[in-house]
Amino acid sequence: MKNSNIKISTLVLLGLLPAMLMAQQPKIAYLRAYDKSGINVFEDSKNDTAIFTGLKVRFGAGFTQQFQNLKHENSGALKNNIGSFAGGVSTPGNQLKVITAGFQTAQANLNMDVQLADGIRLNVTSYLSTKHHNETWVKGGYIQFDKLPFKGEIWSNIMKVTTIKVGHFEVDYGDEHYRRSDGGQALYNPFMEGNVMDEFATEIGGEVYVKKNGLFGMFGLTNGMIKGNIDSLYAAGNPDGDLHKSPTILLKAGFDKKLADNIRVRVTGSYYGNQSSGGNTLFGGDRSGSNYQFVMEQNAANPSSTTGAGTPLAFSGRFNPGFSKKINAFMLNGFLKASGFELFGTLETSSGRNAKETSTRNANQYAVEGIYRFGATENLFLGLKYNGVKAALLNNAGGTGAGPIVYTDDVTINRFAAAGGWFLTKNVLLKAEYVNQQYNNFPSADYRSTGKFYGYVVEAVVGF
Repeated sequence: MKNSNIKISTLVLLGLLPAMLMAQQPKIAYLRAYDKSGINVFEDSKNDTAIFTGLKVRFGAGFTQQFQNLKHENSGALKNNIGSFAGGVSTPGNQLKVITAGFQTAQANLNMDVQLADGIRLNVTSYLSTKHHNETWVKGGYIQFDKLPFKGEIWSNIMKVTTIKVGHFEVDYGDEHYRRSDGGQALYNPFMEGNVMDEFATEIGGEVYVKKNGLFGMFGLTNGMIKGNIDSLYAAGNPDGDLHKSPTILLKAGFDKKLADNIRVRVTGSYYGNQSSGGNTLFGGDRSGSNYQFVMEQNAANPSSTTGAGTPLAFSGRFNPGFSKKINAFMLNGFLKASGFELFGTLETSSGRNAKETSTRNANQYAVEGIYRFGATENLFLGLKYNGVKAALLNNAGGTGAGPIVYTDDVTINRFAAAGGWFLTKNVLLKAEYVNQQYNNFPSADYRSTGKFYGYVVEAVVGF
């Protein structure tokens, strides 16, 4: 009887623990909320009324659980499934993985925010469980200064309009990365995924923002790689002979203001450029993985494998142009909120190459999404999104000594998504999406030739 009471008490305590943590969370200044109130928040505001009373530590988390029922096909691709083995790995050819309806692996993020001093905070975010990595990974950590510990009116006046961020963090290129799903933190996104060309990178460096009267500008400088690297590029292998490493330059400017009580307008322009990187990952730096699992992926010897077969299975449904050595990317974003209606658009052009190429290729993307939020607290929403990509495709399978082959015709990818959701509380969201994505103009030797996937995904999300 005593053991039963202990078990019951333990279960009750575990059930109440999240609510207890949320009830006792301290107020951290200049912090985007991890719950519903963080939706449509972009750069951190300078209008924060939190009063510093001493060092404070806040723990938050994001959890997702998904059910997927997607189908895929590539009837126009050559079915050259050889089935031979080399080193214990089968040659997959162009046959797609066999997928069925089922639950995806749950994802979880852990957020730690520390108020170190008045206007100075620290953030460390960790991925506890994701599709890309099944072990714990630290996403990054940084210190943000909205005030400086220097005496003098000049410093106070400067920091009234200035924010400084230093560390290993998610770089601020474009506005889409503020809306995309990031592992367990999927509450800001009304859809399952971000863009087909997913712009997300964590790099080491700093960003400086100046904001006043709805106008803002940002300058950033980073190492241009997903992690620290002091190796020579010769050791990493650079066939182009360019062994120097260049920093990434980030620029952003925009206007974000309420024009009336129920009308908000935001327009931004962004630039990301690196002229000689040791391994740039702007379009492939996500360490959590796609929320469309195994769609449009090549078959493998082990159907449940998350590796191999010549294609990165963690990023299903996305397109990476492969600009790992040199990249220049520009993005224009527009956002309008009028009462419960939201309109968000993306126009992006980029060019670059990898270390094997002698000339650059282009990749362009556009996206538009419309969201209607309704209910007493806008706790219900419906949304539509269309996303298109047009890019020069690189084929690295040129054969020994042949080098990479660039196809002369651009490939296109088009995604249509319709979604709906319900916030049961500001911390709990249930959403569902129907998606149809098509691949056009891919060569018949490519497994994505005439490819498409379609179906629905349901997701439960918790954020606090």
